[in-house]
Amino acid sequence: MNTVGIIANPASGKDIRRIVGNAITVDNQQKLSIVKRIIVALTASGVERILIMPEQFGFGKRALGDFANRDEVQRAVEILEMYVDGLPEETVQAAERMVEEGADCIIVLGGDGTSRLVASVAGDVPMLPISSGTNNVVPQFIEGTVAGLAAAHLSQQAEGLHDGMVWRHKRLVVKVNDEAVDHALVDVAVVDTPYVGSKAVWEPELVRQVFVTRADPGHIGISSIIGMAQIVDPRDRLGACVRTGGAKTVRTTMLPGELVSVPIDEIQAMQPGESVPVISKRPIVLALDGEREVVLYEGDEASITLQTDGPWMVDVDAVLKHALEENKYTSLD
Repeated sequence: MNTVGIIANPASGKDIRRIVGNAITVDNQQKLSIVKRIIVALTASGVERILIMPEQFGFGKRALGDFANRDEVQRAVEILEMYVDGLPEETVQAAERMVEEGADCIIVLGGDGTSRLVASVAGDVPMLPISSGTNNVVPQFIEGTVAGLAAAHLSQQAEGLHDGMVWRHKRLVVKVNDEAVDHALVDVAVVDTPYVGSKAVWEPELVRQVFVTRADPGHIGISSIIGMAQIVDPRDRLGACVRTGGAKTVRTTMLPGELVSVPIDEIQAMQPGESVPVISKRPIVLALDGEREVVLYEGDEASITLQTDGPWMVDVDAVLKHALEENKYTSLD
């Protein structure tokens, strides 16, 4: 039975970085509309089972209520049975359940942080992230209907026959005292504060070191500290890192609606498998994909390792091209 999972984060895209930068937010009614368009495309394309993560806003329940007269939606949609309290761990739990239930693809509505959580347990199940967060380097600005069409076609391919339709994202593995404790998909920032606090990183003067898997001037967030000086292609094998406080100044788009100058040293390339030490100052915090997560205390030794074994990502254009080649959207009279 072909199966597609949907994980929508009601909290994404609403933190202090959006307020400081006077940026738009994607409210939950808009996200609900996206979820509904995804469901319509999935069911119209023959997807038999749609698993939806429960959360406090209730995207799945609201969609089912709005589609009360559409039998194909009522048959296909299942809301996972799990307790929800608005915690990040629930995203991980839902993704694990979807993998266990045989999902062929997981559609994710959120930002880089939500994608990071899903990626931690997705394994070989391809992800299709849709942008609705604050930092949106991994997620795509893609119409929900189109995302549903792509996920449906991918789910109907024979197992393992995804050549050319998916690609593997890099990741940065955080090691503390030689133990892997977490990972990031886009960037790790070393932030000069002893506290996690509200998690969001919005004070560029506190950033001491940056590691990236990808960077370019078209993206908002910490990766722009490197991206406004050098492009790091998401599909090549290299990453990059830099220390701040050097002689060169780069104007970054670290925050939406802001251009801030950050002094940096020379940018260094990172090879796959290469571990780069985190600066020695303690206590200090590591922010993963824009959110402060790991506190380093006195005596902690930490490093960041670039790896090429990250999550599989759906190439929407390639999937739709494959569907056209199979005459998926045409028929003879």
